[in-house]
Amino acid sequence: MVDARSDKAFPVSWDQFHRDARALTWRLSGDQKWQAIVCVTRGGLVPAAIVARELGIRMIETICVASYHNYKDQGSLKVLKPVSQEIIDLGGGEGAGVLVIDDLVDTGRTARLVREMLPKAHYATLYSKPMGRPIVDTFITEVSQDTWIYFPWDMGLTFQPPIAG
Repeated sequence: MVDARSDKAFPVSWDQFHRDARALTWRLSGDQKWQAIVCVTRGGLVPAAIVARELGIRMIETICVASYHNYKDQGSLKVLKPVSQEIIDLGGGEGAGVLVIDDLVDTGRTARLVREMLPKAHYATLYSKPMGRPIVDTFITEVSQDTWIYFPWDMGLTFQPPIAG
């Protein structure tokens, strides 16, 4: 969650996002043979597509959770679509052999909710903030809690003022 007074921004270009998703894949490629990916929508859709392609995974499921209702502040969590029982039952149950992909872990609230449904799944994100970091198994880049990450689908090409003002 970003403080309304914070001007810490971490803009991520499409190129950087793709590099980070491939770096995440490299970290995950030696762990085990994943049976399925569960992507946390909407942020997990793009990295999940990249990871699925790179690892040759065809079984892809979504869990639809709404937490950011105005793009700045996390509100109450709402599960719009849960994970199917077929995915939960993989690997002997509780999501064993399942790879959960999201773009970011912020406070960890969404990750905890997904972990309750899939306690044996491997949770991976591209970006992590300190409050959510203990919840994920694998991530690529950590940013401070008061930094807002601007994903490529959130941005247009505009002038950016210098950090020092």
